[in-house]
Amino acid sequence: MNSDSARSEDAITELILTAKAKAYEETDHEPEPNLTTAVDWPVECSVGPGLEGAIACESKIGYVNGSKGWLIYRGYDIFDLCARSSFEEVSYLLLHGALPTADELAAFRTALYARLFIPETQRLLLSFPVQDMNPMAALRLGTNLMRQKQTYRDRRELDAFGAPIASDEDSIAMETVPHGERRPVYEFAPGAADRGPSPEPSTLVASEEIASCYNLIAGVSSVAATIGRVRAGRLPLEPIPELGLAGNYLYMLTGRRPSPMEERVMDVCLILHADHGMNASTFASMVVASTLSDIYLAIGSGISALAGPLHGGANVEVIKTLDEIGSADRVVDWYKKASENKRKIMGFGHRVYKAYDPRARILGPLAELLASQSETVRPLYETAAALEREVVSTLGAEKKIFPNVDFYSGLVYQSMGIPAELYTTIFAVSRVSGWCARVVEYLENNRIFRPRAIYTGSFGENYVPVEDR
Repeated sequence: MNSDSARSEDAITELILTAKAKAYEETDHEPEPNLTTAVDWPVECSVGPGLEGAIACESKIGYVNGSKGWLIYRGYDIFDLCARSSFEEVSYLLLHGALPTADELAAFRTALYARLFIPETQRLLLSFPVQDMNPMAALRLGTNLMRQKQTYRDRRELDAFGAPIASDEDSIAMETVPHGERRPVYEFAPGAADRGPSPEPSTLVASEEIASCYNLIAGVSSVAATIGRVRAGRLPLEPIPELGLAGNYLYMLTGRRPSPMEERVMDVCLILHADHGMNASTFASMVVASTLSDIYLAIGSGISALAGPLHGGANVEVIKTLDEIGSADRVVDWYKKASENKRKIMGFGHRVYKAYDPRARILGPLAELLASQSETVRPLYETAAALEREVVSTLGAEKKIFPNVDFYSGLVYQSMGIPAELYTTIFAVSRVSGWCARVVEYLENNRIFRPRAIYTGSFGENYVPVEDR
């Protein structure tokens, strides 16, 4: 590590540890006992619309405590992982359940680097009008093209699981027991992950293997960078061996080798977004996987859910808001009018967090650090900091409304020259590791998701022929 890299590493580590100390001063350190112990199924819980509050499964992967501002991956605090770890190491932790040894981490980095170079998928992707597509739609397409090029699943001569179990999941016996079984009734057949015809190229794998998770973690990054290149009227680039996944993503997107500080900040951003409990995109991936569809289609479902404006993309709206305000000295008047009009301030408040989002605690200082080196971003950061002070002073204590992960992340990305329309694709580049880990874990004791709806329609309607209506 050269002196510039060391200084950047030390500066960022210090910022994160300072944020950790502040967070620990403001919260206590006891987990929620009713949400952190093994479940004795069936379980009783209060369920709101949209399955809010429902307990769908057990997991050892990640834990969010919204009332205290906690984010935990496999027992490790997010502050410690961002300060000391790397995205590759965190991805390995999420997938395999433990931090890797030095040899395991080196092998994992090598495996991911090899999968960043996906020219066949890129060629297929370039045959579509990517420059005219929504970037998330293009990313979803690219994931499906990866599936076609990297797995056996679309080979006509092979059906990885044989005949369908049933044409209607309600005819499957496991659904007749409303309280559930301790073990799955239908699982992947033994050896299915290793099955494949010998004449096929050795690079192809069955889509249930852990290798497909590696393909996706690296490949989604490569596809996302390719989309950005094409939208800018440029051709895709090959990765650089000495850069990690975060650094290669930036290089393959911008064509410029990132500075040590930029690479480290992007690495932290990917760690911060890697997992976040049973959010909509994670749940979407797990629902699709529970049908015994394959992991590429499951991850594609996560991307589709993330594309919705209620899930991904709020950081883009934050940048628009800061541009609208114009400067820090206009914040007070703007916020007063916004409050009078009951306008929602993007980047504040969270469905889960009733304390300061730990991700925002980290991203805020990083945005300040990067903005200090950018004349164009510095005024935006100053406006954001002034807006935070106004919102927190009025709504923080009373309504527990604080900045969330989206408030500062757009400023971080803008400081690195990333176009706003690509911000949500970065979210997917990171979250794919969490999606894969959750899917793999759930399939160990798979049970197809089948919630019920309350019927509020009528009964006893008499059918009237069309000619008499």
